[in-house]
Amino acid sequence: MFDIGFMEMLVVAVIALLVLGPERLPGAIRTVSLTVGRIKRGFSEVRSQVEREIGADEIRQQLHNERILAELEKQGLNAGSPSNQTPTASGNKPVTQPSQTGPTADEPSAEPVNEQQDTRHEQP
Repeated sequence: MFDIGFMEMLVVAVIALLVLGPERLPGAIRTVSLTVGRIKRGFSEVRSQVEREIGADEIRQQLHNERILAELEKQGLNAGSPSNQTPTASGNKPVTQPSQTGPTADEPSAEPVNEQQDTRHEQP
């Protein structure tokens, strides 16, 4: 992390021994170790909380998109059903068009068949 070699650590240990003395050096090392451990735990908790929030935001966005898609599909189905009538070329009486839910065995599908499955709703 800090790229400290053995010689640098030895110099820091000798200076700490000279400054603090042999009686207070073990207590100072223990205090520094506990403080560094608390800082690491604090950072890992913050990181995990941020990751959870990001995951929750992604799930919330996906649910919102699915609701919008369902509303659009619902509007698309409703838009075709109330007015199944279209005017004729002469402008006389409108001709009623049958609503078709899907292709029959005799008629080919108007949309090309997609060989791939829709994977939008699968959870990773």
